[in-house]
Amino acid sequence: MPFIKKHDQQPVKNDERTQERDCESLVLSLDNPDPVARRWAARDLVECPDASAKLVERLRVEQDMSVRAVILSSLTCLGDHTAVAGLVDCLRSEDAALRNESIEVMKQLPDEVAPIMRELLHDTNDDVRIFAVNILESLCHPDVESWLLEVIENDPQINVCAAALDLLLEVGSKAAEQPLKRLQLRFADEAYFQFAINLALRRIAED
Repeated sequence: MPFIKKHDQQPVKNDERTQERDCESLVLSLDNPDPVARRWAARDLVECPDASAKLVERLRVEQDMSVRAVILSSLTCLGDHTAVAGLVDCLRSEDAALRNESIEVMKQLPDEVAPIMRELLHDTNDDVRIFAVNILESLCHPDVESWLLEVIENDPQINVCAAALDLLLEVGSKAAEQPLKRLQLRFADEAYFQFAINLALRRIAED
């Protein structure tokens, strides 16, 4: 076994930095057993090269909620391709809390998420498609309605269509009228769809 030099990582007893803020030390501190050191590292690492990759790597294994919150905050600030790709990867996690946290971060990155939204809405995983619709709920982007209409026109999974329908109840315009009627025919035996679509159509007619 090759000799591996150990780096000095003293536990941090108070919520303050104990190491220099050079990038190498910050990367090492992401693995410090003390969560305070990991929080500082996750906060300060945004100024370093390849920060998103290092933060995403730590996010996948981080169990301390306060550290995870700082990592997600830093990824929001960075908002680059690597950060967004890492958040998308988290949508496939078995950790429900991590999935929900990633959705909330992606909602805050409309310009960065928009280029991959159609890809997410056509993902082979039904749950990922539902999460993508959930992201649209707060995504301030002009294509939100058109993306939702694509879902109700083309997605074969009833739960995905139901998620899109719920959001269309809030944002649907005249453009949604015919797609909603076609959805109503497609799921003619589903009582909720009939009720929700009639409600949406009445609201659209009143606008």
